[in-house]
Amino acid sequence: MPEPTISLSREQIHSFHEDGFLVLNAITTQEEVEQLREIYDRLFFERTGWDQGSQFDLAGTDEDDQPRLPQLLGPSRFAPELKDTLYLANARAIALQLLGSDMLDRNGEHMIYKPPRIGAATPWHQDQAYHNPELAYKGVNFWMPLDDATVESGCLQFIPGSHKLDVLPHHSINRDPRIHGLEVDNPEQYAERAVPCPVAAGGASLHACYMLHYAEPNHTDVPRRAYTLTFRTPPQNRDKPVDAYWQKNKQTARQTRADAYQTRGSM
Repeated sequence: MPEPTISLSREQIHSFHEDGFLVLNAITTQEEVEQLREIYDRLFFERTGWDQGSQFDLAGTDEDDQPRLPQLLGPSRFAPELKDTLYLANARAIALQLLGSDMLDRNGEHMIYKPPRIGAATPWHQDQAYHNPELAYKGVNFWMPLDDATVESGCLQFIPGSHKLDVLPHHSINRDPRIHGLEVDNPEQYAERAVPCPVAAGGASLHACYMLHYAEPNHTDVPRRAYTLTFRTPPQNRDKPVDAYWQKNKQTARQTRADAYQTRGSM
């Protein structure tokens, strides 16, 4: 893996911990952005991971020929060269500054694609609403666009300070349990305080793992391709689990495919 080339200032570290998010103008080179675009486009064009449930429509039921918000979990499992990028090296070094020496060695990752004109909104949500309700987390997410991300194309928007909240009640998009994506209840009460964070290709927005965030539909004629890396410290057991009732009602095609794939693999 390449040596990291950037680090955060004291002011940036303080701003992240206070507001829960931060924007970096560049976290990798434009040459690497071009390389990542080629990998990214291949993975989505070939619908890599679909049969395993690793690729799915985050905002739909997987029934449409053209998903409106396709997501791929764990892309480096299908493209190992992603484990050797400057983006990963820089993100890991910055995460270590923010999380400290007990940060876990392994990291999470996913890619979300918003097709031109039809790319759906990513509703207001907290990432932790998807995770184990018996555990408490500390972490940071790096969201790097491979295209200039504007408000119109779907850059991330944040609610300053919302990372200090615990997991809020959520529901499936459109309140349809067949849809994997989640939306916080009563999102309108948060939207008026939103801070949009446009980012050029190869830059990044960072957010703490309980941060409320959102992205507009892609209203432009160009794709909005984004690659996310996540870093965590060891999770802690909660005294009282979150009542994540929205997880119990899920009945997604994505999970059905994942379960069938695991069953085939164990036979």
